[in-house]
Amino acid sequence: MADTAHVDTFVRDHLPPPAAWPELLFTIPELRYPDRLNCGVELLDRMVAGGHAERPCLRAPGTVWSYAETLSRANRIARLLTEEMGVVPGNRVLLHGPNTPWLAAAWLAVTKAGAVAVTTMPLLRAVELEKVVRKAAIRHALCDARLAGEVERCRERVPALERIAYFGTGTADGIEARIARLADDFPNCPTAAEDPALLAFTSGTTGVPKACVHFHRDVLAMCDSFSKRIVQPQAEDLFSGSPPLGFTFGLGGLLCFPLRVGASTLLLEQGGPQKLAEAIETFGVTCLFTAPTAYRAMLGEVAQHDLGSLRRCVSAGETLPKPTWEAFREATGIRLIDGIGATEMIHIFISAAEEEIRPGATGRPVPGYVATVLDENFEECPPGVPGRLAVKGPTGCRYLADSRQSEYVQRGWNITGDTYVRDEDGYFFFRARSDDMIVSAGYNIAGPEVEAALLTHPAVAECGVVGAPDEERGRIVKAFVVLAPGYRPGPDLVRELQEHVKATIAPYKYPRAIVFLPELPRTATGKLQRYRLRELAREEAR
Repeated sequence: MADTAHVDTFVRDHLPPPAAWPELLFTIPELRYPDRLNCGVELLDRMVAGGHAERPCLRAPGTVWSYAETLSRANRIARLLTEEMGVVPGNRVLLHGPNTPWLAAAWLAVTKAGAVAVTTMPLLRAVELEKVVRKAAIRHALCDARLAGEVERCRERVPALERIAYFGTGTADGIEARIARLADDFPNCPTAAEDPALLAFTSGTTGVPKACVHFHRDVLAMCDSFSKRIVQPQAEDLFSGSPPLGFTFGLGGLLCFPLRVGASTLLLEQGGPQKLAEAIETFGVTCLFTAPTAYRAMLGEVAQHDLGSLRRCVSAGETLPKPTWEAFREATGIRLIDGIGATEMIHIFISAAEEEIRPGATGRPVPGYVATVLDENFEECPPGVPGRLAVKGPTGCRYLADSRQSEYVQRGWNITGDTYVRDEDGYFFFRARSDDMIVSAGYNIAGPEVEAALLTHPAVAECGVVGAPDEERGRIVKAFVVLAPGYRPGPDLVRELQEHVKATIAPYKYPRAIVFLPELPRTATGKLQRYRLRELAREEAR
């Protein structure tokens, strides 16, 4: 292991001890990297040097940056970080904004400078940003000016977040104006392959976020395993999709995968099904990344939009129903690539492509990974018997200063929290989540976090939140509420509580259904019986 290039060793110092890491495997040649490696350099500088300088790199409606132009901007942002904002290798840098070329260039600049990128979803409110900033001890941020309100409210809560620069201001102190004065070359940081490159935050079932540490080699590993072997991108491809760059699903599919092969990416600030269909037709998108609910909704757009440019469509974030796969194939001729990934693993580790796809199955382990199904005694389940999904590969879970490391990593395996069945041919079939995480339209939502938001409203005396079956979104957030004295149930109060949650935490987490109860089911010791609420939600969905 090469010596670290990090001056600020906060992240490395707060990694779990190596004995608590999962077993790492490097079983295919592409995954054997040199000791010194900078993923930003590999994705951008190396592509420019390799002859891609004039090819399109980052796109948005009305914008096209070539690889050379992207490198120039990334280098200037890196200089802004290091020369004017005081960033040193190892510092964490908050990146906050919708999917735009500026956000992508900022991510590349942070990695080239040897800092640690912490990209967050644009919908997060100040209270959620505060948890991220405190957990990662962040002092620097590059943000979209349209989200300045929540960022500044976060800074009021955490004064240590003292150095913030905004893009999109149109003013002399905005990032665009400041970097125009800086040189467009940059002495890239000679990071070690095992230096942290990013912190990816994911909600725990308790609502307390977990920070997943991924190294520079991990960023390339997701490109050289799943992308290379399953997506099989080409330099002529145009990638697009809906996941934010704050999701590792989006970071891979909309930035790292295309840049690894000299392709281009179309970054959309809003990636709903209609917007995706319009973009595919207008720009000729060839590789699409989104959730099953979006593919299902896009079936209604097939008659209005030409989707003929598509050649690869990747589905992840939630289970892909067989009827959706079959309907999309019938409508477009495209065989959807299903996959399961995890923030802890950085990207997809079980999937299949082309003729290897079996509708209804997630797939088989991606080359470089191994997977199995384990029972409660840690014995391997025979084919057809459900159990806990366990996986190993070139990437794995390393939580930043978090006791939950021992829950996710057990005996060298990453235990994902999913129940699966494996068949005789080694294909894996999803059965259910093993924990209380609500997966709705590809978003992971922790029930206790929604409960905490509801309880800040004076009308709510008690509440319990669970996932409920939903034909369109797979599952929705459903709240069972006991009202405080003086409040009457009704549709107006339902709307008021929903708007209250949207204003308190990220809007996508709000309860789409609210049921008022006289009391919540509890054990003799007063513990909320969530399973009873889940049973009630299932009964009401019938």
